[in-house]
Amino acid sequence: MSIRTNILARIYLAFGLILLFAGAVVVQLYRVQFVQGKKWRAMATTLTTRYQTVEAARGNIFSNDMSLLATSVPEYELHMDMLAPGIVDDKVFNEKVDSLALKLSQLYGDKSQRQYVRILRDARNDSSRYELIRRRVTFQELKQIRKFPIFNLGKYKGGLIVVEQNQRVFPFRTLAARTIGYKNDNVKNAVGLEGAYANYIEGESGKRLMQRMAGGAWMPVNNGDEEIEPKEGADIISTIDVNFQDVAQDALKKQLIKTQADHGCVVLMEVATGQIRAISNFTRTKDGDYKETYNYAISDAADPGSTFKLASYMTAFDQHKIDTNTLVNAENGTYNMYYKGKLLKTFKDAEAGNFVMTAKRAFEESSNVAIVKFISSHYGDNPRQFTDNLYALHLNERLVLQIPGEAKPVIKNPSNRSWSKLTLPEMAYGYEMHMTPLQMLTLYNGVANNGKMIAPIFVREIQRMGSTVEQFQARVINPQMCSEATLGKMKSMLEGVVQEGTGKTIIKNSLYSVAGKTGTAQIANGSSGYGVNKTYQASFCGYFPANHPKYSMIVVINHPTQGSYLAAYVAGPIFREIADRVYASDLEMNQAAPMHYAGNSNLPQIKKGNPRALKQVYNKLGVKPLYASNTPASGIDTSNGIAYEDVNYKSGVVPSVIGMGLSDALYILGNAGYKVAVRGSGTVTNQSVSGGSVISKGSKIIIELQ
Repeated sequence: MSIRTNILARIYLAFGLILLFAGAVVVQLYRVQFVQGKKWRAMATTLTTRYQTVEAARGNIFSNDMSLLATSVPEYELHMDMLAPGIVDDKVFNEKVDSLALKLSQLYGDKSQRQYVRILRDARNDSSRYELIRRRVTFQELKQIRKFPIFNLGKYKGGLIVVEQNQRVFPFRTLAARTIGYKNDNVKNAVGLEGAYANYIEGESGKRLMQRMAGGAWMPVNNGDEEIEPKEGADIISTIDVNFQDVAQDALKKQLIKTQADHGCVVLMEVATGQIRAISNFTRTKDGDYKETYNYAISDAADPGSTFKLASYMTAFDQHKIDTNTLVNAENGTYNMYYKGKLLKTFKDAEAGNFVMTAKRAFEESSNVAIVKFISSHYGDNPRQFTDNLYALHLNERLVLQIPGEAKPVIKNPSNRSWSKLTLPEMAYGYEMHMTPLQMLTLYNGVANNGKMIAPIFVREIQRMGSTVEQFQARVINPQMCSEATLGKMKSMLEGVVQEGTGKTIIKNSLYSVAGKTGTAQIANGSSGYGVNKTYQASFCGYFPANHPKYSMIVVINHPTQGSYLAAYVAGPIFREIADRVYASDLEMNQAAPMHYAGNSNLPQIKKGNPRALKQVYNKLGVKPLYASNTPASGIDTSNGIAYEDVNYKSGVVPSVIGMGLSDALYILGNAGYKVAVRGSGTVTNQSVSGGSVISKGSKIIIELQ
């Protein structure tokens, strides 16, 4: 074969291979386009769509009287699909776009009608499927916008895309802020009730199908079958009383400013139930203001000082080491302790002037020398007998609170490596140990509660849709802290502190009796110890009324720099102010003579709110109930009594709460089975669903107060 023929053969072969390859490509393209087209189109769809989590509205946190402490208020972000089915025809869009622009301009006033028209037409020309119309739209605004031209064509036809976003709102702002807390995904440790009960409050998230648009934006796919609605979270009913909380914060902050202290806290507890009615913590900021940045009441474990003498005397009394009339020489407030001829330490009272006195008087005058002598002389050879009793009181254990962050108390025993010859006498008056203010209050509350020590609680109930999910009672730590005889002695001595001792000047009053103990402790100043730049902590812990205790309270002020550092003058005024205002507002304690109305007098106008609260007020005013009568609640003849009835609810019918206060409005709507969100304060001026409307139970109703 010639060279020329060989070359032509190779050319024909190459050309044939090219034709064969091209044919194969055509066949494969046909196969992909027509045979496997459905498969690949479905895959393309999955690459441009995804499910997005829709966060549920967090449950509410209520105070003890059902005032809202924290709630989720819905806000909306509005977008528009310019190619929605109802406006695919340019004629429909062009006829109504001017009217829509006018309505938006009138509602917000931020742009003219012409500007809105330009924005909408430009978006239409760009075939925008997810044009932003407005951020942070309120529920009331959304109701109006749904009626605007184009948008009123329907959920999908009009192109209005509504993205709900829940904004956490605190109606009382900074009230009990640290205890209410917060839930932040960027913060590892949960804070307050918001963090501790997040599993209840958060509810169940939903899902929404989203489609990726040009520019990377994701737009909801308007397909109801592809959405799972979120389930709102449960509600937390706390033990906080908003009125007492406000009083506590005001009194604490005022005294911190006056004394220019570093920080302080106050806790008010109901004796029988262990329910915390108020808790406030303030820290001085760099600019000199005071804010809630740390929960000292539950997290700051430090030397308690003289308030711990309650446990020391209780132990000595219960083990029959001393009695109230046992004498001790306080040596003018200065006592040198020696061991094998060597001076161990000089113990001093806060003030000189204490000499020979009874144990009762020594407690009332808060003599450090006296309790050091008592405990050292009776337990020096067997210190474990003393510490074992402290452990039997469970003072070395956490309270296991409902909110996180509780510090572990430190109560030493002879097995500890740091135990020394000075540890026992130091412990006698509250040093070489760590306790939080709330742990100390729990001890005092046990005395007020006739020897029954219970753990404090911050939450009394969890509700979902108005129905109880779980209820909480205080855990009993120690059913009987000491003998009845010892308990009586301790109560008498605690009253004596206020009547005749260190609390007499500031805390004693003629209206009600107070029992408690002052505590002035020197705080170690870092590595410098106690000797340089002395820092003090002033506290008062007690309960009232002393003869029938209802509330216990502790006040702790750290490092006061203006005026006296003694507890009676630093912590005492806060305790007195709060106790005075609590006593004045608590009708069960304040037994002033009831008021009486003459016959045919005009009675106060009432709303159909919480009947229990109404009856309590009327009973204290001396107005008789008339249970059998059907006369209106606004009747005027008190000779036969007043008739008041509970509200009758018609299933699925919304009650009107216009004109009511927040507590009554929440009571009415909650009992009718509706979820309530609140805006503002005062009385109800508007409700998102008007009275008489028929909607299903569990629906959310927004009420506005002014």
